[in-house]
Amino acid sequence: MSLEGKVAIVTGGGTGIGRGIANVLASRGAKLLLVQRRLEPAALAAAELGVSRAEAMSADISDPGAAAAIVERAVEHFGRADILVNNASLTGKPAVGGALTSDPAHVDAVVDINLKGTFYCSQAMARRLVADGRPGSIVHISSVGGYAAQEQAALYCATKAAQISLARSLALELAPYGIRVNCVAPGDIRTGASENIVDELKESGSSGKYLRITPLGRRGSPEEVGAAVAFLVSDEASFITGATLLVDGGFLAY
Repeated sequence: MSLEGKVAIVTGGGTGIGRGIANVLASRGAKLLLVQRRLEPAALAAAELGVSRAEAMSADISDPGAAAAIVERAVEHFGRADILVNNASLTGKPAVGGALTSDPAHVDAVVDINLKGTFYCSQAMARRLVADGRPGSIVHISSVGGYAAQEQAALYCATKAAQISLARSLALELAPYGIRVNCVAPGDIRTGASENIVDELKESGSSGKYLRITPLGRRGSPEEVGAAVAFLVSDEASFITGATLLVDGGFLAY
């Protein structure tokens, strides 16, 4: 599953799952543009991967103009863009909010980043690929929350379900151009943002009665999500589009 010669954009690529994805893609030979709202973590991750291998950029993906600028930055710096990983999302404590208490600012923040940002970045990437006449691959990082409801996370779950639906629809529309669009739905992955998510949900009013147990008996790693992404964007997955790959340790198996 070599990615030599490919250039990948990973939003939220400086921390958590995004950083794991970046590590795996780099290990397969891809060059990377790591995009983060805060430049510092992306710059640190890029430096550790190597200046010839990775570049960092600060951007707000909920801004359509910024989404277009992200793709152009990759092309300007590396000469091309082949892969987009829509990983940036509001998750963990910032995404938690009860249906009775979420105010308009919280609603806008979750929808703007998780759904609109995913669409704007996908649109910008697709436009560039079509203009260049080249195939490419887009992967959304959704969640098991797109399938299984979670207390105090209605908006989050709705946007994650929307990412799955968006991947299917974009896959249909972009297939004639050789652009594949897929999803990865991680389960319980150990990151800084999710380290204390169960306690945070309970503090927000969750009863805790509807929490599932991962059959494999452990939390997943960001690199395990990265391995799934690396497969989907590789030539090994050349006949896969509109699909969602569960990386959840069996979380949704029962």
